[in-house]
Amino acid sequence: MRPLDPSRFVYTLAGALLSEPWLADGLRAVLRKATLVRPLRVPRLTERILAAFTSKPEYNELVTFLRADAGLARAIKRSTHSSPSRARRQVLRSAKMEKPPIGLQKLRIPNLPTEAALADWFGMDPRHLRWRADISGRNRRYRKGALRTYRYRWIARREGLARLLEIPKARLKEMQRQILTEILDAVPAHPAAHGFVRRRSIVTNAAAHCGKATVLRFDLADFFPSVTSARVFRIFRTIGYPSKVARLLMGICTTSLPADVWESRPGAHLGADFFVRQRLITRHLPQGAPTSPALANLAAGRLDRRLISLATAVGAKYTRYADDLTFSGDADLARSRKRLATLVAVIAHDEGFALNYRKTRLMRAGGRQVTGVVVNVRTNIRRAEFDRLKAILTNCIRHGPASQNREQLPDFRAHLAGRVSHIYSIHPARGEKLRELFRRIVWEQK
Repeated sequence: MRPLDPSRFVYTLAGALLSEPWLADGLRAVLRKATLVRPLRVPRLTERILAAFTSKPEYNELVTFLRADAGLARAIKRSTHSSPSRARRQVLRSAKMEKPPIGLQKLRIPNLPTEAALADWFGMDPRHLRWRADISGRNRRYRKGALRTYRYRWIARREGLARLLEIPKARLKEMQRQILTEILDAVPAHPAAHGFVRRRSIVTNAAAHCGKATVLRFDLADFFPSVTSARVFRIFRTIGYPSKVARLLMGICTTSLPADVWESRPGAHLGADFFVRQRLITRHLPQGAPTSPALANLAAGRLDRRLISLATAVGAKYTRYADDLTFSGDADLARSRKRLATLVAVIAHDEGFALNYRKTRLMRAGGRQVTGVVVNVRTNIRRAEFDRLKAILTNCIRHGPASQNREQLPDFRAHLAGRVSHIYSIHPARGEKLRELFRRIVWEQK
């Protein structure tokens, strides 16, 4: 290896120091790794740097200081005619973003090459960033209380295990929303994915299957918990973030379930579902975090590619809305459904997912639905659903909206407006009739 270049060493050392939090521990760690042939007196040099700069200095100011430091100059002089080891030379490489694969190189995402840059981006101290990222899994070990970064709620189901909501607390949710809007929204999902994707919806998902003779639907079990922290880490690495930054982003977006929350689930006395428990106690995407839908779509990207290839091979059309997989085609698809179901299950298992066989459905012409939308000839809404909402709106006009708010919803007006808008997005003509009824309702003034 070529002899040490003193000037280059100082410039690189300054860059390495500035890439870390401006704390004694971080500076000492850099200086230990950047030691020359003979060990540097790390504590003393750290003290001199912090005495000269109480806060992070400009790059040129730090370079000037290091070049004038007598102790560092002596260490460099001893090493001028020697060759540092490959490991020592490697740690002095300046941190930088990595190039994503072809097709993602035009991503406009924040440049966050270091932990310090990530902490600045969130507007917090690096120590608080590490605490909220919880790489060590501290959240799972804490007792219920203020130190936990998630709140938990079980929602009972008619059959099977209750659904778990893992809701991040306010500051963590803000960080997750920032990751979603400034990083994940810039990464395109697979064209077959229609759930949680801008300008796609249940309507675009259903429209792809209109007029098909046969519709075959599958459901993925425990969609979010099936996406492990390792897969989330690889997503952030793939789009260009260095390992240390990708690990912190992964920590912010994933969690693991505390034992006491699992034991408090409804029906715990009936016995445990081993596979569900394993998914939840392993670090995973929480159902309740803003980042989970986008990350789940990206994690399922290869699953979508393989299933769309399978659909093409059997002359079918494939789409996915979250955990809902839909294939549609002619009458031959119905005859080969068992073989197709086996192949879908094998591919899903290979990609880290599992099918919920109880929700597999084969639908022929007449009354077929994809994500709640009728797809016989064109996208439509079920007549019973339309008639039910029409009756509610009519009774609101005649007897007042309070008479129809049987579930005591806090914002019944917004609830009805949302249902009307949903039907309008699927069938504009019917939706307009409901909008006209909604306009005629007299709401009480608060």
